[in-house]
Amino acid sequence: MADAALTVIGGGAVGLAIAAELSRRHAPLYVLERNPKYGQETSSRNSEVIHAGIYYANGSLKARLCVEGNRLLYGICGRHNIPHRRITKIITATRPSEESELRRLRALGEGNGVTLRMMTAAEVSALEPQIVTAGGLFSPDTGIISAHALMDYYYSTAREQGAVVQTRCTVVAVERRSNDYLITVSEGGERSTITSERVINAAGLESDTIASLAGIDVDREGYRLHYSRGCYFSLPASLSACVSRLVYPVPTDETLGVHAVVDLGGRLKFGPDIEYQEDRVADYRVDEKKRDAFGASVRRILPHVRDEDLTPDICGIRPKLQGPGEPARDFLIREESGRGLPGFINLVGIDSPGLTASPAIAKYVGEML
Repeated sequence: MADAALTVIGGGAVGLAIAAELSRRHAPLYVLERNPKYGQETSSRNSEVIHAGIYYANGSLKARLCVEGNRLLYGICGRHNIPHRRITKIITATRPSEESELRRLRALGEGNGVTLRMMTAAEVSALEPQIVTAGGLFSPDTGIISAHALMDYYYSTAREQGAVVQTRCTVVAVERRSNDYLITVSEGGERSTITSERVINAAGLESDTIASLAGIDVDREGYRLHYSRGCYFSLPASLSACVSRLVYPVPTDETLGVHAVVDLGGRLKFGPDIEYQEDRVADYRVDEKKRDAFGASVRRILPHVRDEDLTPDICGIRPKLQGPGEPARDFLIREESGRGLPGFINLVGIDSPGLTASPAIAKYVGEML
């Protein structure tokens, strides 16, 4: 008999959500996390936005799971007192030529089931008088959340249902045997093994590595990840009241653009930018030399912000399936029986809106099992 009925590799928001959802039905359940504490990578280094589901292709997993996750997340927050605010969001056209893109985004979002409303320049200015606008798109269901409090909820729920969350535990080998998986882990330089009937790879930045350990050719199958750094700069408290909600520019091909994010403490930050890292080093430094470029991007929506007002803030790394200049890729969530790995589910390329989608992803994986 295997040590575990189910093992989740990765203790970020998605891995913990899966553990919270499935630990009651699949016991014993283990979560293996390489860091000293859960949620220390992508899950805690992001804008903490509850996305509505506007930007994603109709019928895609990102669209479906974001829209469902948005609804589920507000319910979880309300029932379990997780700090959040339905702060709303405006996508602003900074010139009349961008209004056609707003209409395209409205059609795309409404096709995903998102509630949206077009606004005139006067209506936008009535809500946010300091931003540049020729008209806007208003999202009433976009919000902000404490990612740490959400992960604490997932963690405590999983633990109460009997899950074992093992930190400082790096998976170094995965072997399919006749009826289970043999997982080799390294803890403090010492190696040991556990066996598991089923495995869920929710390893975030290293999810392609785990897939490779299980025997999948990640380059041939299109599972290879690209690390995309995203930095933020913030304003001092004295200037943070210049907007009262999330404000986004019209997006570009590769990014949603440097946008204004108000956090639960009222602090205002701007980001993220996009910078691919070929070496896949987890470098979280924010280079002050980026300040001028950030200032120019910020003034696209808030013209009064000076370069010297901006202070380096956080940096996160997004695990993207597409490389520089390539078309956006959907979430990859796949049960691998067809590759000789029954009961092995890969979750690769879970970038934005992964935090929002986390409770819906957990349900989706549960259905796959």
